[in-house]
Amino acid sequence: MASNNQHFSPSSRFIILILALLLHIHYAKSDLQLNYYSESCPRAEEIVKEQVIKLYHKHGNTAVSWIRNLFHDCMVKSCDASILLDTTKGQKSEKTSQRNFGMRNFKYIETIKEALENECPNTVSCADIVVLSARDGVVMLGGPHIEMKTGRRDSKDSYLTEVENFIPNHNDSMSFVLSRFQSVGVDTEGTVALLGAHTVGRVHCVNIVHRLYPTVDPTLDPNYANYLKGRCPFPNPDPKAVEYARNDRVTPMVLDNVYYKNILSNKGLLIVDQQLVSDPTTYPFVEKFANDNGYFQSQFAKALIILSENSPISGDKGEIRKVCRHVNK
Repeated sequence: MASNNQHFSPSSRFIILILALLLHIHYAKSDLQLNYYSESCPRAEEIVKEQVIKLYHKHGNTAVSWIRNLFHDCMVKSCDASILLDTTKGQKSEKTSQRNFGMRNFKYIETIKEALENECPNTVSCADIVVLSARDGVVMLGGPHIEMKTGRRDSKDSYLTEVENFIPNHNDSMSFVLSRFQSVGVDTEGTVALLGAHTVGRVHCVNIVHRLYPTVDPTLDPNYANYLKGRCPFPNPDPKAVEYARNDRVTPMVLDNVYYKNILSNKGLLIVDQQLVSDPTTYPFVEKFANDNGYFQSQFAKALIILSENSPISGDKGEIRKVCRHVNK
C-alpha cells in the first residue's frame, strides 16, 4: 500500500516554485483592469485628462515629463510612484539619482492629485496618475490614444539604490540596454520603439559634450556636430544652466518617426541613439519605423502598455497616498 507522505524530488519542487511565481505575477497583473475607477470615482480618468490638457496649454513640456515619469518609475521594480517620493530622514529620493537628472514638473503631479482628491478622496493612486498622465501626454504630443489599465497602489518606499540597476545609462552598450528592457518584458522591437520618445523634448549639454570635446565623435554628422557645439559651446557645462539641444528640430514637440530618420543620418544626440543604427539587432526596426510613422506609433503604444504593467502593487499591499510626494502619516 502506498504511503500518503509523498516526497517531491528537488526538480519537482523547483517546478512548483516557478509555477507559483508565475501565478503570482499573473494575478498581480490581472488585478489591473480597464476603467478600474468606474464605480469608486467615475470621472477619475476624465479629471486626469482635463488637468493634463490644462497644464499642457500653460507649460507644454509637461507632456514630455509625463512620459518620462512613466519610464523612470516603471523600470525600477514596479509602477508604484516611488519616483515621486521626496527625501526624508529615513530615505533619499530616487529623484536624486544621476539617472533621473533633468526630470521636472513633479509639482504638477500634485495639481492633478489635488483635483482627484477634491472629487474622490483617498481613491486614485499616484501610480495610476503617473500612467494616465503619460497616456494623455502622448495624445497631446500627437501620438495615439492608448487604453491603459488602472488599479495600482503606491509604494511606501523609495528605491534609490536600485535605480542604477534598472535604468540604463545613455552611454551603456546596446546589449545592456536591451537586457534591462527585456527584464520587464519589453522585447527588442519594443525597446527601439520606446527610445523613439527621444523625438520629443531636449537633452542637457552635460549628456552631450563627451561626443564633442576634445574631439568630435566620428559617427556624428559634421554639420549636426557644429549645431551641437553652438548649443553646447563649453566642454564642462554647468548642470544647473539652461543649456540644451533637441533631438528633433523639425517637429520637436510631436511624437513621430523623425527621430529614426535623424539617427539614420547620424544625427542622434546620445550614444544610445547612434547605437540603435550601428547594432544589427536594432537597425532593422529603426528602418521600419523611419519608413512608417503609423507602425512606429502602434509599437510604441504596445511597448508602453507592457512597461506600465510591470509588477504593479495591488490588493491590500502598498497604500493610496493623499499627497504624491509623501507616504501617508
